[in-house]
Amino acid sequence: MPLKLKTRVALGVGFLFTLLLLVGGVGFYYFNKISLESRDVLKDNYKSVDYGRRMLDALNTWEKERDTARKVFEENLAAQKNNITEKGENELTAALHQHYTAFLKHNDSMPLQLALQKHIGHIIKINLDAINEKNAVAQQAVDNAKVIITIIVTFCLLIGFTFIVNFPGLIANPIAKLTEGIKAIANRNYSQRIHLERKDEFGELANAFNNMAEQLDAYEHSNLATILFEKKRAETVINSLKDASIGIDKNGTVLFANQQALQLLNLKEAEVVGHRQADIQQRNDLFRFLSNEENGMPFRIVVNDKENYFTKEQIDIQQEKEVTGHVIILKNITPFKELDVARTNFIATISHELKTPLASSDFSLRLLEDQRIGTLTTEQKELVQSLKNDNQRLLRILSELLDLSQVESGKMQLHLQPVAVSGIIEKALGAVQNAAREKNIRIEQQVTAELPAFRADAEKTGWIINNFLTNAIRYSAQNDHIVIKAHQPNEQQIEIGVQDFGIGIDTSLQQKIFDRFFRVPGIHENKGTGLGLAISKDFAEAMHGAIGVESSPGKGSYFFCRFNVA
Repeated sequence: MPLKLKTRVALGVGFLFTLLLLVGGVGFYYFNKISLESRDVLKDNYKSVDYGRRMLDALNTWEKERDTARKVFEENLAAQKNNITEKGENELTAALHQHYTAFLKHNDSMPLQLALQKHIGHIIKINLDAINEKNAVAQQAVDNAKVIITIIVTFCLLIGFTFIVNFPGLIANPIAKLTEGIKAIANRNYSQRIHLERKDEFGELANAFNNMAEQLDAYEHSNLATILFEKKRAETVINSLKDASIGIDKNGTVLFANQQALQLLNLKEAEVVGHRQADIQQRNDLFRFLSNEENGMPFRIVVNDKENYFTKEQIDIQQEKEVTGHVIILKNITPFKELDVARTNFIATISHELKTPLASSDFSLRLLEDQRIGTLTTEQKELVQSLKNDNQRLLRILSELLDLSQVESGKMQLHLQPVAVSGIIEKALGAVQNAAREKNIRIEQQVTAELPAFRADAEKTGWIINNFLTNAIRYSAQNDHIVIKAHQPNEQQIEIGVQDFGIGIDTSLQQKIFDRFFRVPGIHENKGTGLGLAISKDFAEAMHGAIGVESSPGKGSYFFCRFNVA
């Protein structure tokens, strides 16, 4: 049975690992042997030589320092007795001890001292001879280790070199043929085949590749006409869409663009389809805008010297719960935009036309209250007051409609400049003093000292704060109080707000109250148009600010706006 590639690699690596263990084991054996022999020399023979040298030194200084010399001699003699390692060393050491005892009894006899020196010299000579013999043995062991290790290393190098030369070809040659075949398949050359006379994994891979190529070749010829037909039908459906459509895959390549999209981009199909999204963005500003725009707001495109308005919609294409691309759809809303402009102009015109007679009638009602014209009865005064209230309400509605038409038409003019917080609050409070006095509502101020100026339009900002105060007074109980606040929540912004303590607003309705014509059910009935907060939001956003509300049912509401520090 032929060996698999995995088995071959395992055997080769295992053989090299065995050689490595062999070299390491032999080297460790000899190095350990030499180390032990050297240690024995130091432990046994060298110590005996050192003991003898010290005893000789003690005998030489015996006359001058008898007590010290005697102590040193006896200590080294005792150590020598415990370090007998060589043949004949024990007899010499015993004789040395016997002569030393006699040397002490005969009062340091010189002949006995010479005999002691002679015995010590013999002991030193025996150990020095042993050191030389052991050194020769160790040197021979080193030489033997060199020869053996050299032979083994040479053998390992030969085997390793053979392995290095042959093994890469065993792996690389089949991979090169497989790479060549894969490139041919990528170029739609389905007739490519790989021939490997091997029975291992590469042989199985080559057979699998050849089977795949055969199936692809058959599929290419059998389904080519069907694929071309489906492609033409898809292109026809895409081009028949009324809305401009652009398809992009997950890799950023443009898959299709119908005629409406190509007309807006002012590009040809060959310049768009099949190209990378990033490349087209560099050449076409509109395509770059469509790729990056995410807010879905209407935008304007000039087509044939005519302004057209579009909205962008992006639809993700999913396949097996994975996003494989997306389609950008541009809806032409120009007719609706024209209708919206006409509506705005109509509201502005009607509001302006109605404001003049209402102002005149308001002046006439004021004259009726003048005592110089005549005295009114109580019933007549009530009727006049009711007419005045209705007249003021109509004037207020018309003013809000005019402001709304100004915002929608895009003709709102802003004079952005540094505005002092104290000035805005002072003017706003002055405008609502009468309304607060009628309901006996006390207005408190919580303004942080030395606030920096903020960048805004003073008139529009005053309008927003006045609207907050008016609403707070309108929906507060008799004899209640409200608070106007101003502080700096961060280094970049100033916040001005109004806190009331009325019935509050439900959380689900807090975002809707800034929509046009929206009034909280059961609260704002017959008390406003629902435009004030919507216009306030438009004013704030036009000045690069923000508006918001914090409210809890039964605890009141806090309306605030934030502007950038000047």
